[in-house]
Amino acid sequence: MSAEFVEEMREKLMDERADLMLKLHRDATRFKTECATGSGDSVDLASDESAFKKMEAANRLDAQRLTAVENALKRISENRYGICLKCGKKIPESRLRAMPSAVLCIDCKTRDERRHF
Repeated sequence: MSAEFVEEMREKLMDERADLMLKLHRDATRFKTECATGSGDSVDLASDESAFKKMEAANRLDAQRLTAVENALKRISENRYGICLKCGKKIPESRLRAMPSAVLCIDCKTRDERRHF
């Protein structure tokens, strides 16, 4: 894997990290604002609770993506980026371009998915 490719992926991961952090901050600020101004009848409260649960689920996924991105950046700094965590083989550049935070090669990922079904 070339140094240029790794640098390209590092930049892509840094951009994704910045986007995720901005989104999580924006959502947290919006939620705090809505909670501070929230008053209403039971229908409003039920609607607010439903919206909160949806936002919480989305934020959980974003937080997991952020962790994966930060872990990928750490692997880059440790010169371990692009190595499958299960079998130790190189992860193809095409897979890393599609998913820069990938930790498994296609074969290991496919085996994992088959086990969960």
